[in-house]
Amino acid sequence: MEYRLLGRTGLRLSAIGFGAAPLGGVYHPTDFQQASRAVGAAIDAGINYFDVAPYYGLTLAESRLGEALAGRRKEIILSSKCCRFGFDDFDFSAGRVASSLEESLARLRTDYLDLLIAHDIEFGDLRQVVEETLPAMQQARAAGKVRFLGVSGYPLRVLAHVARQFPLDFLLSYCHDNLLNTRLQTELLPLAQERGLGLINASPLHMGVLTEEGPPEWHPAPAELFEAGRQVVAICRRHGVAPATVALRFALDEPGLSSTLVGMTSVAELETNLRALDYRLPPNLLAEIQHVIAPVRDLEWPSGRPEHEHLPSLPNS
Repeated sequence: MEYRLLGRTGLRLSAIGFGAAPLGGVYHPTDFQQASRAVGAAIDAGINYFDVAPYYGLTLAESRLGEALAGRRKEIILSSKCCRFGFDDFDFSAGRVASSLEESLARLRTDYLDLLIAHDIEFGDLRQVVEETLPAMQQARAAGKVRFLGVSGYPLRVLAHVARQFPLDFLLSYCHDNLLNTRLQTELLPLAQERGLGLINASPLHMGVLTEEGPPEWHPAPAELFEAGRQVVAICRRHGVAPATVALRFALDEPGLSSTLVGMTSVAELETNLRALDYRLPPNLLAEIQHVIAPVRDLEWPSGRPEHEHLPSLPNS
C-alpha cells in the first residue's frame, strides 16, 4: 500500500481509502457480514483511512462501521461528518455540531475522530459555516474529540471560498477527479498546495456511473453522463479489466491527492480495488475512453443554494 501525507497534519493516509457509505445501503442493499469482512480485510491489506457520515443510510453506515471496527480502531484514521442528516435535512448550528459529534462517537464506538468534516457545505449559509460551524468544530478539537478539521461539498468554488476564510486542515471533494471529470486538478489543487491543505478525492466511480450496475436512481447527473459511463464500462469489459480497477488507477495517477475514497461492501470489491495498485493503464485503453467521454468531459450538475453560484470563479474554470 502507498501512503500519502494529508497536507500539514503529519497524518499519512493510504492512497486508497475505504468509503463506508455503501455500508448504509446507499447504492444497493448490503449484507453486513460481507461488509464487516471487507473492513477487516481492508485493514489487513494496509488501508488505514475510513470515511463515513451520519447521512449515509441515516446513521446505519456509522453503526455498522463501528461494529466492524471492534478491536481495530487504533489501527486506522477515521473520519466522519456533521451538519447533514438527510436528503434535505441540514443543520449547521454550533449546538448541532456538538450533539451530532457525540452521537457519531457513540455509533462508531470511539472517543475521538481523526478527521471531522462539515458535510456538503454548499447547502448551508457560508457565513454561518465560517462563523459558527467551523468554530464549533474547533471547540471539539480543543476538547480532544477531534484531531483535524475539513469541509466537503460538490461545487469547487464553495470549498475554495471557505478555505480562504478559515484555517482548515483539508478539503474533501467528490466526482471531480476521475475519468469523467478532472476539474479538481486545475481548479482546487493549486489553492490546496498554496495553503498546505490535504486534498481527499471521493467517488472515482462517479457515484456509480462507472460501474456494471450503473448509477442509483437518485443520482443527479444528466442522462448523457450515464450513457458515457455505460460506454466506458463496455470498453473496460472488452479489454478484460474491471471498470473499478481502471477508474481507481486513473485517480491514483493524478497528482496532489492525499487519498481516494472508494466504496466497497465485500472482499471481492476490495480485491478489485486493490488490483489498481499494481495496474498500469494501457495508453490505447485510456485513449479509447477519452474519445468516448469527450462530449461530456467535466459536465456537472447544480448542487446547493443558488446564491453560491455568484461566488468568484476559480482559475481555469
